Amino acid sequence: MNNPAPAAVVVLAAGAGTRMRSRTPKVLHEIGGRSLLIHALTAAEGAGPAELVAVLRHERERVAAHLADHAPEVLIADQDEIPGTGRAVQCGLGKVTATEGTVLVTYGDVPLLDPATLRGLVAAHEEAAAAVTVLTATVPDPTGYGRILRSEDGAEVLGIVEHKDATDTQREIVEINSGIYAFDLAVLRDALDRITTTNAQGEMYLTDVLSIARQDGRSVRAVVTDDQMMVEGVNDRVQLAQLGAEMNRRILEGHMRAGVTVVDPGSTWIDADVSIGQDAIIRPWVQLHGATDIGEEAEIGPETTLTDTEVGPGACVVRTQATLAVIGKDASVGPFSYLRPGTVLGTKGKIGGFVETKNAQIGDGTKVPHLSYVGDAEIGEGTNLGAGTIVANYDGVTKSRTTVGSHVRVGADSVLVAPVSLGDGAHTGAGTVVRKDVPPGALAVNASAQRNMEGWALRRRAGTAAGEAARAALGEHAPGDAASGSGAQESKEHEQR
Repeated sequence: MNNPAPAAVVVLAAGAGTRMRSRTPKVLHEIGGRSLLIHALTAAEGAGPAELVAVLRHERERVAAHLADHAPEVLIADQDEIPGTGRAVQCGLGKVTATEGTVLVTYGDVPLLDPATLRGLVAAHEEAAAAVTVLTATVPDPTGYGRILRSEDGAEVLGIVEHKDATDTQREIVEINSGIYAFDLAVLRDALDRITTTNAQGEMYLTDVLSIARQDGRSVRAVVTDDQMMVEGVNDRVQLAQLGAEMNRRILEGHMRAGVTVVDPGSTWIDADVSIGQDAIIRPWVQLHGATDIGEEAEIGPETTLTDTEVGPGACVVRTQATLAVIGKDASVGPFSYLRPGTVLGTKGKIGGFVETKNAQIGDGTKVPHLSYVGDAEIGEGTNLGAGTIVANYDGVTKSRTTVGSHVRVGADSVLVAPVSLGDGAHTGAGTVVRKDVPPGALAVNASAQRNMEGWALRRRAGTAAGEAARAALGEHAPGDAASGSGAQESKEHEQR
């Protein structure tokens, strides 16, 4: 069966979604890193329509702004004060320029619907030359759903009856209406012009199009999917969580079948737009969000959250949080690292334990092993920042950059006060505060000479555990009484200082 493209797809997203009990419009709630509406539009776009229309009403400006950011190619139609799905579709058709062909109608709260199902629906519809084809599903418990009434031979759909209106016999039917349709465009336009609001709800019902088509002697067909979750809509936050979990399960399964090891699917969450290379290993309690890209044979986790982050092949990232960062090939990050936006770590580089970076370019083979902060900095290749190195990039008013060359050795507990530059091959002594540029190959030190005040603990901490330990260690070599000799003088000098 070929898969012809529809003339248009109309996605209904006008409802208020009051059961969500949220200030956020229902269609803007997210699962899998996308809003419900973007999931629906992605599926619709995958069917290849010439025109794609979203029908809006509730929080119109907010939803329209979301579309402008994420799907600017989508046409927007506004539903007026006349209620009902039929009127929503009629408003949507106002943006459709085609005069013939197939038009699909879907919803903005059905996130698991996929392009292949929509393409199959169009193909079956056109092959049967039907006026209307409805996508249906069979479910073990159809309570609350509209039931599909078929002809004796099962080929034709005679109608759809809502659960509350169904007879006991009809309630035994397990084939339900998904609310997703393929229509002959000319038939749909004509039928919508004939639908009224003379019913208990005062609404224009889209399902009335089926009845009108039948009355006109036209064919109404159904395509059955065996995947109920694909046509499930979100009405409240319970269903949002259920469909989110199901989507995540499917995403993980797809990656695993493509050659990715997911050690514990139950604790792993991966968004729809994440890409992962073959033979990568995803360990427990990992979350990969946004457009994160994991290279082949990389190892991620445990307990790692990456958002819009690129990880090169063979890299290892452990117990780390990163956003808008780039981690190079064969690099290592973590544990307990925090990579903020603008961090770029080169090939075979290292960001170690309890390190925070921000807007920092760290060269190939360079190491920031532990207990450091590197912000607004550019570091060359093969450099090592000793434990406790701080790049002081902010003076309370202005943020400035620091440049560190290649093969530099920064001593432990050093502070680089921006703006400052350390040339290639430069060194700093432990505890150095670098306030001015260090030339290539130079050693920067600024600590004063060490001075030992012997017997200080005996005089200043007499009677404490430290004082007694010192006395025991010194034994007969312990200095004299604190009130006499050089000991008293040293104590007085210490107090003056």
